[in-house]
Amino acid sequence: MPAAGRAGLRLAGGRSGGKSVGRSGGIRVGRGSPVRYEVLGPLRVSDANGPVPITARKTETVLAVLLARTGQVVSVDDLVRELWPQGPPPRARDAVYVYVSQLRKLLARGGEPEPIITRAPGYVLWTLPQAIDFHALQEHLPTARGMMRERRYEEACDLLEKVVALWRGPVLNGLQSGPVVNAFAAWLQELQLECTELLVESKLMLSRDREVVSQLRCLIREHPLQETFYAQLMLALWRSGRQADALQVYRSARDTLHRELGLEPGCWLRNLQRTILEVRA
Repeated sequence: MPAAGRAGLRLAGGRSGGKSVGRSGGIRVGRGSPVRYEVLGPLRVSDANGPVPITARKTETVLAVLLARTGQVVSVDDLVRELWPQGPPPRARDAVYVYVSQLRKLLARGGEPEPIITRAPGYVLWTLPQAIDFHALQEHLPTARGMMRERRYEEACDLLEKVVALWRGPVLNGLQSGPVVNAFAAWLQELQLECTELLVESKLMLSRDREVVSQLRCLIREHPLQETFYAQLMLALWRSGRQADALQVYRSARDTLHRELGLEPGCWLRNLQRTILEVRA
């Protein structure tokens, strides 16, 4: 749980890129760039002529690897490992050249300079930071963290709602590949969790308790081992006068953690349960 979130629970219980207003609740990605890339959901590419169709799975994987390492050289050997994590077929390197060639044609269809450059021992994708949606996340999340630390909860809530709206589904639509893409997706998923935790925390600090109850129940179904969401739901229910329901959430968390991991809830979750019991008594 983020430090700002833990502090908020206690209080409540007692790369740069351009930005403009527009899509995704207020944060627009990729304006002014010939080609735009979106990875916070199914991989989408568009240019001045509209969507760029990338339907071949291997070609999509190559692009995902290059996007994960934007501005860095990705070797042909790395691409082979990403495309065939269980072991490459014969002539795998030749196949990589074919996929890169196909991708180059798709990305340069509008007559713009090719964004994929050959650079030994492989390739590098050059693009503006604001042309990729996750760079907006990298820019705005630190700002939101600072707002939470400064107790500017209304501003933080507004900004975090826009950041969370950037996600259209699982990163890269759950594309399974090799270590580069999988680590990239895991990193973005962790940032998504942090954004969501902070957004709920900002609403709790604004006493919008009833508003977050149904959202938190959905989040717990999606992330049953995330103790933060249990604590936030307990707090929201307790402050809404639903002490029994709050304690039931604790029991559910304890049972789930014990069944799945053989663990007891963390100390801060236990402390919240103890506080509710003491006040109830």
